[in-house]
Amino acid sequence: MNTVHGLSPAETAALTRRVTLLSVATAAVLVTLKAGVWLVSGSTALLASAADSGLDLVASLVTFFAVRYAVAPPDAEHRFGHGKAEAFASLVQAGLVFASAALIAREAVGDLLDPHPLRAEGWAVAVMIVSTALTGLLIMAQTRVLRRTSSVAVSGDRAHYASDLASNVIALIGIAASAWLGVNGMDAAAAIVIAALLLWGAVGVFREAASQLMDRELPDEQRARIVELMTQDGRLTDVHQLRTRASGPYVHIQMHVDLDPQLSLEAAHEVIVAAEKRLLTAFPQADIIIHADPRGRAEPHGGAFAESMAQ
Repeated sequence: MNTVHGLSPAETAALTRRVTLLSVATAAVLVTLKAGVWLVSGSTALLASAADSGLDLVASLVTFFAVRYAVAPPDAEHRFGHGKAEAFASLVQAGLVFASAALIAREAVGDLLDPHPLRAEGWAVAVMIVSTALTGLLIMAQTRVLRRTSSVAVSGDRAHYASDLASNVIALIGIAASAWLGVNGMDAAAAIVIAALLLWGAVGVFREAASQLMDRELPDEQRARIVELMTQDGRLTDVHQLRTRASGPYVHIQMHVDLDPQLSLEAAHEVIVAAEKRLLTAFPQADIIIHADPRGRAEPHGGAFAESMAQ
């Protein structure tokens, strides 16, 4: 669900830049650690976790560049800005996670049919403990940023790492059981559980990105807040045809409002500008279009989605 916070685009950009850089750095460290220890241990669960981290690195790089492109100002070819780059990045993330889950499941099934003992078990356990700790710290940082920005790209990235956190714990259990209890199938079984978690996380990322790409309305409480701010001036009443949508760090707000038909054009303009300023206090990242109608004298108008559109 789209949510808007009271940060300027510049503040949002600064927060998302920092946390996406942290995400890239964390993924790079985890891939290096897991791949190195997998080569000496032969753990299928560790291979699954390393493959997941590798795709997370690719996804984090996509997010890293997407959040920077999303805050670029509008240009001649993109009059509504570039905010949807974040949603496209989330779709890429979801696709990578689906691919990762399929590859991990295939490897795990093969290992279940032909289990093998692990090597260098202590190193495998150690790297999973380090991975779990680093992933947990990254998720905490991403959560703090999301409370302030609602970036769909960062949200998708966090979904990956939330799945990683669970998969790291599962992999750790599977590796430990195979290494110290002699249950070789537990390692591969852990990899299958990881694949299932990745699929579940990918579905959530896809749904969130699709909501933004399909221009889903802002939550009802935020739409109500818009109407409340607009109608604080008694000369401006009956907000209708209110349309809202999120686009990366930005939100677009369009509406028709009724004004006293006796107001001069200059006075009506002053009322509209004052209303815009009230909105920008609560929604500093908003692009606002307000159409004024003379109260009781307006003819139906507005194009394809005019009077028939749900209010």
